[in-house]
Amino acid sequence: MVESTGNTKIKTAIFISGNGSNMKNLIKYSKLKTSPIYVNLVLSSNKKANGIRYLKKTKIVSKIFNFKNKKDEEKILKILKKRKINLICLAGFMRILSKDFIEKFNGNILNIHPSLLPKYKGLNTHERVIMNNEKFSGCTVHLVNSKLDSGKIILQKKIRINKKDNPRTLSKKILKEEHVLYPKALKKFLSRT
Repeated sequence: MVESTGNTKIKTAIFISGNGSNMKNLIKYSKLKTSPIYVNLVLSSNKKANGIRYLKKTKIVSKIFNFKNKKDEEKILKILKKRKINLICLAGFMRILSKDFIEKFNGNILNIHPSLLPKYKGLNTHERVIMNNEKFSGCTVHLVNSKLDSGKIILQKKIRINKKDNPRTLSKKILKEEHVLYPKALKKFLSRT
């Protein structure tokens, strides 16, 4: 387990596939004195990800890989090792990492998921939540293991669903909560002894 001690910030990579709003939020968080992380690298599985455009305004190195084969994962592991990355934060990352990759990273990969896990793993969570007339939903930060959205839960935030909510409005509400939850979960995860 990686621990943040004293003034040393944990070198962190963020993996994205889309808009990168959680990535932007984590980068902003990493610049605070009290933050335990330092974002050193962003990897995207999508060359058209809006998050990549945002990075051009920063000094953070970004790389694009399609994450579809073992060779890509081997190259990525070399880059992570070279940049001395100790922690990976998945933020809207729409690929499944191999068991081998996850094991090599030794329990130091976190993900944020837009539901109250273990409910609604996988995709289209908001649609399924609304369809099932759930009263509550939320978001979860969890450790990544080889089973989809099944790793140990670090923190969750529960929100009430209004009768007028649809998948889009619910998604917006939950995304706001994700931006608050991810930094809190990182702090909790990295301060454990």
